[in-house]
Amino acid sequence: MLELYAAYWDVSDMMEFNEALIAHLVSTVTGGGTDLPHGDGAISFTRPFARIEYLDAMAQYGDGKYARDALLDPAGAQAIAHELGLPRSPTHGHALDKIFERVLEPHLVAPTFVTGYPVAISPLAKRRAGDREITDRYELFCARMEISNAFTELNDPDDQRARFEAQVAERISGDEEIPDPDWDFVRALEYGMPPTAGIGIGVDRLVMLLTGQRSIRDVLLFPLQRQHG
Repeated sequence: MLELYAAYWDVSDMMEFNEALIAHLVSTVTGGGTDLPHGDGAISFTRPFARIEYLDAMAQYGDGKYARDALLDPAGAQAIAHELGLPRSPTHGHALDKIFERVLEPHLVAPTFVTGYPVAISPLAKRRAGDREITDRYELFCARMEISNAFTELNDPDDQRARFEAQVAERISGDEEIPDPDWDFVRALEYGMPPTAGIGIGVDRLVMLLTGQRSIRDVLLFPLQRQHG
C-alpha cells in the first residue's frame, strides 16, 4: 500500500493527481498507448476516467430499487441485503459494503471514480458541504478491483471523536473488522490540522492490472511461504 497526503488539497485535487498518475503508468508500460489487455479485449485509460456518484450508481444498477433513503437507513440497508440473499451484517457500514460488492462492483471494468461515499463507511473523511450524510471521498475501480481510496481528510476533532465512538459501538455489535479508535489522533486534531487530502493506492493490485496478472500472488515481491521442519 502506498499512502500520501497533500496539505491544502481537497478530494478533487487528489482525483486529478490520481488520474494523471494511472494514465502515465499505462502509457509507460504500453510504450505510449492508452489501452491495457483485459480478458478477450482491452481496457481504455483515455482521460478523463468515468465518474459516478455512489448513491446514484447503486440506484441505477439496482433498477431503481435501492434509493438513497433506504441505503442511508441502517434498517433499510439490512432489508436490501436480505433481499439480495446476503448474510445479516453486524453493522450498517458492513451491510453497505456487501451491497456495493453485489450490486455495483461487477460493473466497474473501465477505470471509474466512485464518489460521494456515505459517512457510515467513511470514518476519516470530511463531510460534503451541504450534505452531512455524504463525504468528500472517492474510490477508483478498474477491472472490478479497487485500485485507490482517497478523500478530503476530516480535521474537525469533535466530529472525529463522535465517529470513533460510533465505531466502538459497532465493534461491540459484532463487526470485528473495525480497528480500535486512535484517540491520540483526535488529540492531535485538537491542536489543528490544515485542509488536507490523502490517498491510499493498492500497489499489488495496480501491478496486477499493469502486467495482466490474474493472481495477486504473482506480483508479490516476498510471498508468504510455508515453513518446513
